[in-house]
Amino acid sequence: MGVRKDDSADLRKQYPIYVQVGMIVALLLLILAFRVDLRQESEFQVVMEEQEVVQMEEIQQTEQETKPPPPPRPPVPVEVPNDEIIEDEAVDLDASLDLNESLQTSAPPPAPEEEEEEEEQEVFIVVEDRPELIGGMAALQQAVEYPEFAKKAGIEGRVFVQFVVDEQGNVTNPQVTRGVHKLLDQAALEAVREMKFKPGKQRGKAVKVQMSLPVTFRLR
Repeated sequence: MGVRKDDSADLRKQYPIYVQVGMIVALLLLILAFRVDLRQESEFQVVMEEQEVVQMEEIQQTEQETKPPPPPRPPVPVEVPNDEIIEDEAVDLDASLDLNESLQTSAPPPAPEEEEEEEEQEVFIVVEDRPELIGGMAALQQAVEYPEFAKKAGIEGRVFVQFVVDEQGNVTNPQVTRGVHKLLDQAALEAVREMKFKPGKQRGKAVKVQMSLPVTFRLR
C-alpha cells in the first residue's frame, strides 16, 4: 500500500510536466502543419493563358472624290391656254403650180468687191544715189534742243537714230538704235523728224532708203 501512494504522489507532481509537454507537442504539430500548407501554396503556380496581342493598324483616310452635281433638269413645258381662235382659211385646191415660174424667191447675194491691194514699195539699204541731207550735219545739230535737265545733270553723249527717207525726201519711222538717256533720245528723234533729204534713187527712180545718223550732245 505504501508503494502505491508514492506512485500516485509522483504522478500528481509530474502532471504539470505532462501537460506542458503535451502543449509543446501540439504547438509543434500546429507549426508543422502551417509550414506544410505554406510550402504547398508556394509551390502552387497559376498558369495564365497567353492572350493574343491585337495590333492596331492605322487606317489611312482616303480622300473622297467629289462627284460633280447632276445637271439641272430641263424645265417642264407648261401648257398655256390659247384663247385665240384659228379661223379656217379656205384652201384653193384647184390652184395649179406654174412649172415655168422660177423657184428662187430671193435674189442672189452680190459678189464681194475685190479689195485693191496696195503694193508696198521695197525699202533699199544700198542704192546707186544715196539720199542727201539738205544743209548737212550742221543743220541737224542746229535743230537739236538740248534738254535743260540734261544740261544741269551734265548728261552728254551720242545718240544713233535709224529712219527711212521716202520718195519725197521726208523722214519716216525714226527709231533710236543706241541711246544715252531718255531725254537725249527724245530730243534726237524730234530733230531727225524735222530734217529734209534729197531722195535716193535706184536706176534713176526715187525709192525708199533706210539710213542712220548720229546726233551729238556735248556741253561747252
